[in-house]
Amino acid sequence: MSYVGEIWSSRELLQNLTNREVRGKYRRTALGQLWSLANPIAAILIYTFIFSFIFRLPAQVGDPSGLNNYALWLVCGLLPWLFFNRVLTLGTDALVSNAGLIQKVYFPRIVLPLALANATFFTWILEMAVLAIALSLLGSFVLPWVPLVAVFMVVFALFSVGLAMVFSIINVYFRDLAYLLTIVLQFWFYLSPILYPVELVATQSDQLGGLAGTPITLLDVYSLNPVEGFIEIFRNLLYDNRMPELATVLVALGWATIALAAGLWMYATKEKQLAELL
Repeated sequence: MSYVGEIWSSRELLQNLTNREVRGKYRRTALGQLWSLANPIAAILIYTFIFSFIFRLPAQVGDPSGLNNYALWLVCGLLPWLFFNRVLTLGTDALVSNAGLIQKVYFPRIVLPLALANATFFTWILEMAVLAIALSLLGSFVLPWVPLVAVFMVVFALFSVGLAMVFSIINVYFRDLAYLLTIVLQFWFYLSPILYPVELVATQSDQLGGLAGTPITLLDVYSLNPVEGFIEIFRNLLYDNRMPELATVLVALGWATIALAAGLWMYATKEKQLAELL
């Protein structure tokens, strides 16, 4: 049976696990799911203060939207990153943290990282809805672009969960990965165009020229970051109100396909050994 068939046959389990993650995270709290907005709002306020008033990064003007608001420009890149960060962090630990369940009963193990991704996706939809409202109130004509945003949200989710599946298998063998990932994600964050525009990297790249005497530039190396393209797509749609470049879309689709294929292959080859390894 293919993984699609296994997931479909286990859809009730997947739904229950997703509900457990969504409801259990904020159980017995007064604000419930509203707490899911606290972290991004706090991050937005902190980064906006630091980079608007201390380092004074210039606001990016949306083309052709005309928006000139650093906070909104920041959030259009920050929310996709926060989603990616959560899926990768939680998904990497999905198998190890559910070792007891895996050892007791058989079920398609793939539903564990999928349930975490679904719960995170639910939170992300709430955050994106708030962002869309804020953009609309401040002059962005964002509503016609919402369907395309939803499509690329799914593509980005497939990339994120595919990578999380790969890491979750590796984490079964090497438990240090979960701790190492925290450090890697900190570097990854600052190596992605979230706080700053990619044009700054392009300017530095032009000044440096070829690296180590080769025709390879800093921008070429920087562009290998798969998250960079996804952030660019979301900013184009939400902040600029225009279609992203075809090359950027194709690269993003390619990364999503590779990550998901790698994750499915890892689970197909290692799934039967998980109970014993855990």
